[in-house]
Amino acid sequence: MLLTEPTMEYARQIMEYRRAFLDSGESMDGTSSLRRFDDPGDWIAHTAALGCPSSVPGGHVAAAQFIFVREEDSKIVGMINARYSFNEYLAKFGGHIGYSVAPDERRKGYATQMLKALLPKYKERGITRVLVTCLKGNEGSRRTILNCGGVYESTVFDAEQEKAEIERYWIDLSD
Repeated sequence: MLLTEPTMEYARQIMEYRRAFLDSGESMDGTSSLRRFDDPGDWIAHTAALGCPSSVPGGHVAAAQFIFVREEDSKIVGMINARYSFNEYLAKFGGHIGYSVAPDERRKGYATQMLKALLPKYKERGITRVLVTCLKGNEGSRRTILNCGGVYESTVFDAEQEKAEIERYWIDLSD
């Protein structure tokens, strides 16, 4: 498995990943608004801009976008977004990390592998506590977070979300 930043080398796979979520009607968490982009090049440029603090749109924080690729067939099985700082919304509801796994690739351990592969990037930046959240009732995401050392803190209510109960977990990266 390969955790890497998106490039045009993966343009077809990016669009296949997007299509799978559009067809299923599910949310594309951790994809830097991939749903809005019909052109993979535009989305890749968008994710690059989000990685540069000077080009981040108002109300957002700088973020790094990664794809999780199964190397034997170059299929993108997941996407994960790393935010190394918070705004008010992320501090309460969104956390440091957003992620998703392709609908046909779930229940194979990819989310846990992807999250474990990303966590060292926080440690490299001196971030020793990482907040990861999930919707209450999302058993797969909850198990992923627990498998990566997450400790439950609380459940908060986000009145702006359709499914408003959000569970908050902290992963301790200190030695």
